[in-house]
Amino acid sequence: MAKNETVKNGIFPMGPKNDAYAKFFTGQSYLQGLVADPAVNVGVGNVTFEPGCRNNWHIHHDGFQILLVTGGEGLYQEDGQPARLLKPGDVVVTHDGVKHWHGATKDSWFSHIAITAGTPEWLEAVSDTDYAKAEEGAK
Repeated sequence: MAKNETVKNGIFPMGPKNDAYAKFFTGQSYLQGLVADPAVNVGVGNVTFEPGCRNNWHIHHDGFQILLVTGGEGLYQEDGQPARLLKPGDVVVTHDGVKHWHGATKDSWFSHIAITAGTPEWLEAVSDTDYAKAEEGAK
């Protein structure tokens, strides 16, 4: 059994399968929007990753992304930097124009609240080889 399956019953709803963004993920993720006010120009969502799931490299243009880790174990990596191991309570700030990716470790569920402004540019997938290197280096 995978570690941290309790993430599925976290303080925020896990949400449905993240089909709208599935082409930008390796593995299965789930997305629950948390703010539905059209006057607020910032996305706030609970993103849940099954073990081994991660998103593609991406960049936020004219904005930023803040990740508030709420459960499980995950990884975060900026281009040219070593990966970071993420655990509940960790906060990640990604500034405008920084190429990065994030997702679950291979054997743990992972969830974070993503607060996102600007326009994302989705790039290439994180290869299995690079993912394994990132996980090994982050421990």
